Amino acid sequence: MNLETQYLGSPLPHPLIVGSSSLTNDLDMVRQLEDEGAAALVLRALHEEEITGEQMDEFFQLENHGESSAEAGSYLPESELALGPDEYLEHLRRVKQAVNVPVIASLCGTSTCGWVSYARLLEQAGADAVELDLYHSASDVLTSAAEVEAQMLEVVREVKHGIKIPVAAKLSPLFTAFANFASRLDAVGVDGLVLFTRFHKVDIDVVELEVLRSLQLSDSSELQLRLRAAAALAGRVNASLAIGGGVHTALDVIKATMAGASVTQLVSAILKNGPRYLRTLRSELAEWMATYEWSSLGEMRGNMSFQRIPNPAAYERATYRMFH
Repeated sequence: MNLETQYLGSPLPHPLIVGSSSLTNDLDMVRQLEDEGAAALVLRALHEEEITGEQMDEFFQLENHGESSAEAGSYLPESELALGPDEYLEHLRRVKQAVNVPVIASLCGTSTCGWVSYARLLEQAGADAVELDLYHSASDVLTSAAEVEAQMLEVVREVKHGIKIPVAAKLSPLFTAFANFASRLDAVGVDGLVLFTRFHKVDIDVVELEVLRSLQLSDSSELQLRLRAAAALAGRVNASLAIGGGVHTALDVIKATMAGASVTQLVSAILKNGPRYLRTLRSELAEWMATYEWSSLGEMRGNMSFQRIPNPAAYERATYRMFH
C-alpha cells in the first residue's frame, strides 16, 4: 500500500505530520513522535512580539540595575521563562539533531523586516522549511481588506526572496475572497498553504471585567470547513495543501486527501490519544485503502475537488439551503 506523499519539497512516507503546538517543545517527546511514525514536525510558532518584548525587558532590566552590585544579575528574568530568538533557534538546532524527519519552523511576525530577518535565522539554524502564520485581527477600521492582503502578499514575497528553503503560508478562514487570495499567494511563489489557523475561544468575565481566552481541542466536525477550502484550491494552485484542525480518524485523512491535501497536521488527536496514535492512524489508513481497493493516496488526491466533481455547487450551497 503506497501512502507516500510530498510536502514543501520533502518526500514523505505518509501524510501524517505533527502540527505547530507544545508537542514539539520537549526533545524526548520529539523523539517519541518520530519513533511512532510522524512524517514531519512543525515547531510551535516564534512570535515577533515575544522577541521584541524580551529585548525591551532586558533593556529596562539592565538600565534599572546597571549600577548595582555583582549580584544584580539575579534581577534578570530566568532565561528559560522567555521564548526569545536565541532559545528558539537553539531548540530548533537540538530538534534537528534529535530526529531525521523534516523539521518545519513556524513564525508569526508583525513587520516585514521581522518576518524576513527571523526567517533567515530559522533557515541558518537548520529548518527544512518555514511556516508563516499569516494572521491579522482586522480590528483597525481604517485598514481595508485589500490593504491587509497586500501586506501579507508583500511579506510572503520578501521572505521567499530572502531565504532558499520552502515557505508555507498558514491562513485563517476569514478572508472575504479566500480562493482569490490563496491564488495570489501562489502567484508570488508560496510553496504550501496550511488550512486553517485555529483561534482561541474568547469570553468575558462580567464580574471581574476580564477577557478570558482558552483553546479547546478540536474534533472531526471542524474538518468540513477545511475540506471545502482544499477542494476549492486543489488543481488550481501549484502550492501543496495541508489541512490542520479536525483530523482525528483515518477517514478524516481520506477525506482530506480526496479534497486535495498532500498532508494532514495533527495536534488535538495526539494530545487526546498519545503519540502512539500516529501508528494506529497509519495502520487504519492502509487497511481502509486495501478494503476499498485504492493502491495509493496519489490516485485519490483531489478526486473530490471542485475541478473533478460534476457539481461543485454542492460544496457551495448545500449547507446554506439546509437551514434557509
